[in-house]
Amino acid sequence: MSRLRLVRRNELHCGAEPVFQLVFGDRDPVDEPGTDTGSPGDWWPAFALVPDVFDHAVAGIALYRSSKRLIDPQLRELGQTRVGWNLRSRFVYSQHCKSCRTVGFSEEQISAISQWEDADCFDAAQRAVLAYTDALTLNAGEVSDELFAELKTHLSDEEILELSYIVCTYAMHAVMTKSFKLEFDAEEGPMEEIPGPHESLSTEHTRQALRLILGGKDD
Repeated sequence: MSRLRLVRRNELHCGAEPVFQLVFGDRDPVDEPGTDTGSPGDWWPAFALVPDVFDHAVAGIALYRSSKRLIDPQLRELGQTRVGWNLRSRFVYSQHCKSCRTVGFSEEQISAISQWEDADCFDAAQRAVLAYTDALTLNAGEVSDELFAELKTHLSDEEILELSYIVCTYAMHAVMTKSFKLEFDAEEGPMEEIPGPHESLSTEHTRQALRLILGGKDD
């Protein structure tokens, strides 16, 4: 159960209501929880406690999905999923296992993210990204010169900045979700993907919600 008060639909600020409509339909998730991916959905009414924090967080989701991004979506999702695993956030890990399927990862690769060092299903660029994500999230940003040099053989400086920003943003979400006991982090449980009623993410609904937050823009 959330440690924070959850905002009811009739209390939402004007920017949040269209997003709630797309995510929850006419339901108030405080009374009728649940999303298309099987999560309770209490992240949304918790973050809505502070309107500009809510808008900033949702804009951050829009940023990583923007068509302006240079980083390969597969590499991005590797970082986001590994963050969830490293920081023991069942919510971030589970949701991004689902996202990995939308960018073309196999079930073998998704299962191997948790023990990537011993897996042979990732290429050199993917392994560099996973190692870099570990350094950011397990070593508090202490990245060896050798690892950074390896990363630069695969990614431009701009791509490295994008990847770092996205990974660190999702480290923040993992930590906050656990602290507030939201979503799949409300209770202790094994670090594994929690299946939803629909195997794929509601991509179109998400894109529409982000368009509304950003004033009708995709990017």
